[in-house]
Amino acid sequence: MPKLPPIEQLRSRTLGRVLIKMGVLTREKVHQCLNIQKQRREHDQKISVGQIFLELGLIDEKQLRIALAAQRGMEYVSLGDADIPPDIIEKVPSQTAKTYRIVPIEYKKADNELVVVLDNPENFRATDDLSTLMGFKVTAKITDSEALEAALKKYYEQREETEGITELIDEIQGDGFLAEFEGRNQSIDLDELKELSESNPVKKLLNLVLMQAIRDKASDIHFEPFENEYKMRYRIDGVLYEMVPPPKHIAAALSSRIKVMASLDIAERRLPQDGRISLTVQGNPIDLRVSVLPTMFGESVVLRVLDRSQISLDLEKLGLRQDDLKKVRQLINKPNGVVIVTGPTGCGKTTTLYAALSELNDIETKIITTEDPIEYDIDGVIQVQMKPDIGLTFARCLRSILRQDPDVVLVGEIRDLETAEISAQASLTGHIVFTTVHTNDAPSTIARLLDLGIEPFLLTATIEGIVAQRLVRRICEYCKTPFEPTEIQLMDLGLVPDDIKGKQFFYGRGCNRCNNTGYRGRIGIFEIMVFNDEIRDLVMNHASTNVLRTASQRAGMTLLRDNGLAAIYDGATSIDEVVKETIAEAE
Repeated sequence: MPKLPPIEQLRSRTLGRVLIKMGVLTREKVHQCLNIQKQRREHDQKISVGQIFLELGLIDEKQLRIALAAQRGMEYVSLGDADIPPDIIEKVPSQTAKTYRIVPIEYKKADNELVVVLDNPENFRATDDLSTLMGFKVTAKITDSEALEAALKKYYEQREETEGITELIDEIQGDGFLAEFEGRNQSIDLDELKELSESNPVKKLLNLVLMQAIRDKASDIHFEPFENEYKMRYRIDGVLYEMVPPPKHIAAALSSRIKVMASLDIAERRLPQDGRISLTVQGNPIDLRVSVLPTMFGESVVLRVLDRSQISLDLEKLGLRQDDLKKVRQLINKPNGVVIVTGPTGCGKTTTLYAALSELNDIETKIITTEDPIEYDIDGVIQVQMKPDIGLTFARCLRSILRQDPDVVLVGEIRDLETAEISAQASLTGHIVFTTVHTNDAPSTIARLLDLGIEPFLLTATIEGIVAQRLVRRICEYCKTPFEPTEIQLMDLGLVPDDIKGKQFFYGRGCNRCNNTGYRGRIGIFEIMVFNDEIRDLVMNHASTNVLRTASQRAGMTLLRDNGLAAIYDGATSIDEVVKETIAEAE
């Protein structure tokens, strides 16, 4: 291991210069490798000079890691036989240490500074996330992978067994400082709130809850105060599951800690607040959208987990059947017009629209979105966050967007006549406009838009198609089991035994992989109403929703219920899920 010069001499230098200063390479060798890199790039081979050093055997992986760390101003430390005190190890919960691959080695109380070691200089987000999660000022140093692995095993292997949520809640129950706040919901001053938000047991509990939620692929985490208890719940695949409830008196501490992480006002406890927390867990960017709502018994906090690694922004993977996929592709590739996606809250409308935008997103297409809120950042798409409190509404923003020369426009939601009319005008001037409306199925969207006050001729001139959708839970592949449905189950689907001859039905028994629910993940079921001349004539003549539905079926639309039945026959979902999410067609 070469002796490193002072870190100030290496920070922000080129990699070759750092290795020369370390005494590992000569200037001639570095220039030789730079020439090789230049030649390869002329042949469209993108390769880093560090990789060339390794290929030629001039340095090893460890030396490269040390040099890359030195470039970023990070010192190398040898853990060797170091004995880290338990009070420092306790600063970082086991799950966090293992997720981020870090080990704390020093704590400076005066500055609230925690020194940690990691083995990957590219893992700089770990220090940012640790600051957010635990509230420390974090300094990172580098060590080699074997030493870090050994330290994680030595200090955290046994600790993990005693760091479950139940054990942490027991620790909180016995915490004298937190117990002082029992029954003092509104009579806590600002200094006390700050102190509560820095409580180590509370930070560790919240940290563990977040990590477990992300690991279990939860979409929402709920912290709910009631008169005699405080609940924590996860929503996984659309269903809420209750966790071990913490003591009620830590409600203020938990909400204050979340507010600090989301940069909200911890002193404001009378008004709703919204914020955002950004993390990177195991290399995946994760956003937590925070909503704080004052209630009768304290603040209810909901965190929406936006994990880009778990969302598939690909039309092929939404659950569309081949003929429906073809229809959607034809709709989104129209030169102009309005395409509407409809369904209740949480049915995946935004994901479908993002998948459509991802498909259209290329260098020749300018895409602008207006959203409230922006759920995922998409590279190459200009996204605008609505701020109604300062007058930045969908309608006002749309007027400005049209001066930005877009090809494709996404309007987050049509909520009023003004937004609807400007969206229609945008499509008439040669833009394709995607938007959402809250209705139960595709044909009833027309009645909803007419109720807003839009003229029928404007609807017939602009709307190209309406996509209604629902999300149903996917049967777990690991415990999928065939079964014979009962007559009652068939009646729920509007079927008789003769209708299902030759069909196979499945359900999930429940296993460790799906938390014994029988389901793992969700897929969409769809109803796609493509406008033709007959449907346009019916809209102009104020036809009823039932008449529009019948005409759409004649034109090839598959109802939500029938699409759900196809998913059942494919073995993708269960009878219960389709019955819950769709209604049978009225006779």
